[in-house]
Amino acid sequence: MCTWYLETKDAKPVQNVAIPLSYSERDPIPGGCNLEFDLDIDPNIYLDYNFFETTIKFAPANLGYARGAEPPPCDVGTGQESRWRLQYDVYQYFLPEGDLTEASLLQHLQRMAQVPQVKASAVKVVTLTADDKTTVSFSSLLGQGVIYNVIVRDPSLNTSAAYVPVHTYACSFESVDGNCISPGRVSTKVFFTLLALLGLFICFFGHRFWKTELFFIGFIFLGFFFYILITRLTPLEYDVRLVLTAVAGSVGGIFLVASWWRFGTLMLCMLCVGLVLGFLVSSGTFFTPLGNLKVFHDDGVYWVSFSCIALLIPVIFMGCLRILNILACGVVGSYSVVLAVDSYVSTSLSYITLNVLRRALNTGFRGAFIRVPFQTNDFLVLAVWGMLAVSGITLQIRRERGQPPFPPHPYKLWKQERERRVTNILDPSHHIPPLRERLYGRFTQIKELFQKEQPAGERTPLLL
Repeated sequence: MCTWYLETKDAKPVQNVAIPLSYSERDPIPGGCNLEFDLDIDPNIYLDYNFFETTIKFAPANLGYARGAEPPPCDVGTGQESRWRLQYDVYQYFLPEGDLTEASLLQHLQRMAQVPQVKASAVKVVTLTADDKTTVSFSSLLGQGVIYNVIVRDPSLNTSAAYVPVHTYACSFESVDGNCISPGRVSTKVFFTLLALLGLFICFFGHRFWKTELFFIGFIFLGFFFYILITRLTPLEYDVRLVLTAVAGSVGGIFLVASWWRFGTLMLCMLCVGLVLGFLVSSGTFFTPLGNLKVFHDDGVYWVSFSCIALLIPVIFMGCLRILNILACGVVGSYSVVLAVDSYVSTSLSYITLNVLRRALNTGFRGAFIRVPFQTNDFLVLAVWGMLAVSGITLQIRRERGQPPFPPHPYKLWKQERERRVTNILDPSHHIPPLRERLYGRFTQIKELFQKEQPAGERTPLLL
């Protein structure tokens, strides 16, 4: 007979659940070869998380043995008769979206306690052997409840046992700003709401308002790299970095518009447009299970592959620049709405680009497994994104039918207009006074408004 005691330091009632598990002498013992943690036999999974990744650690298991017998040695040999034949299956289970209650957590923890339930409910992410480190990293999902568990298998005896499940929401319930209930910061909401308003305009009218689109593209292009730079090189607070990113992005947008106005370099502008669209396509490619392949855990392979996919988009559409521009307006502009929605209601689609940003900011993120849940909110946001993109692309293609592919060079038009005014004396604009005289005349008119009006009539005295 065993008696368990539970103690809590909190004065309030605490909910708990106890699940007794029985094992035979053939089953492996989770944590039986613990050399790192406090307990002699430690079947617990230890979890640590930050903004970038969630890491779980566990002690290696040992072979099963009869009650009262000596346990098999852990590090005497590495043959098939030792613990080195054991394999570890790591499972991940997502809690329902938006459900942060303790009752729901305890209910779902019961599904992750026993081996048959774990295999039926959760998704196996990776299988580790005794040669691998007993450490696995996942991308952190802010505000999303996740339960992890490990099943250790003995292939020779065809037996298995489960560790103690562990859970996380990757956020703090006590934080004032950016907590689990309201994950988005106020500064994030303001930034992405303004970006979404501009992106929504670009989605439907970007090709016609060419300079506005160039500002939008330049803002994204320079703002993204500037945020990575100041985050890696400076210890500034998040809100300060976001403000500086907005300023730098605005400078990038103005620079791209100015380069088009002065030099009319269409290919340079379209290269930037194509790279932004290619960045989103490449991010979506690595958002799929393809990004979890072990070969892409190497930074060199990952970034070369990522860059090649991003460059492939402008190369493919180099012969039809107008179609490339309209596609970029529809897809990128509508995705900015997705980012704005994520700052208010959590959605997994924001991790398409956020995971790339994490990879650029944190070198440890390269080994993290990227898995996100697709639940009700995600399907609704995906439908809105697709509807906006298709509507914007269709509308712009129909409206621009029969129109010139791109507007003419602004500086060339301005120069031709100036020469026309100089050479054509019959043009009324030719007789416009110089700017200095016009300003002086306007100043004189304003000055007359404040002068006292002289009364009418003769004021000169008559001489007799």
